[in-house]
Amino acid sequence: MELFSNANDFLLWTRGDAFNIAIGLFIIGILIRLLEIFLLGRKQDFSEPRGSEWGPGLKNIITRSVVDNGTFKRAPFVVVVGYIWHICFFIILLFFVPHIELIHAMLGLKWPGLGSQFIDASAVIAMVALLAMLWHRLTHPVLKFLSTFEDYLVWLVTFLPLLTGYIAFHRMIDPYPLALGLHILSVELLLIVFPFTKLMHAITLFIARWYTGAMMGRKGIES
Repeated sequence: MELFSNANDFLLWTRGDAFNIAIGLFIIGILIRLLEIFLLGRKQDFSEPRGSEWGPGLKNIITRSVVDNGTFKRAPFVVVVGYIWHICFFIILLFFVPHIELIHAMLGLKWPGLGSQFIDASAVIAMVALLAMLWHRLTHPVLKFLSTFEDYLVWLVTFLPLLTGYIAFHRMIDPYPLALGLHILSVELLLIVFPFTKLMHAITLFIARWYTGAMMGRKGIES
């Protein structure tokens, strides 16, 4: 930590300048990606619509969020472990009291949190699930062949906030401001990487699913 005189200075930097830079890049990156999508436009359909777009579009978002039997049979491990880590990740993100307080300070929104033991268990389960998915990727011949640097980068920036958060929560690094600063820095790294990698699918998948359902609805086809 040569750039900082002590751990408190490092923590203040991660909560101040570094946080502002990360949030700025996160927002700008998402706007750029969304503009790329919407500015591409679509060819005007001059045919007479046979149905509504909005209803089928919203329906497709919901129905495609549930894994079909064919996909589950082909990759049960990926489906089950994927659901587990996503659910645990969002439990930690949205129901850990310090996270709720941060959201309240930024957006003015607040809701009840969950007990620390439940959050702690969710963090452990999420980390085990992510490690299992990494092992599966490294040992599955096809997945290993198809995997790129980006796949491993995405895994790393997703895993680090969980690991550093667990370390900070249990005060496994001394002094505590250093542990908390490392956790915040790992989250900022995730925010910066998010718009420019496959993590962006967390937003674009809903756009793609709505568009598919809307187009099928216009043609009078059941999605």
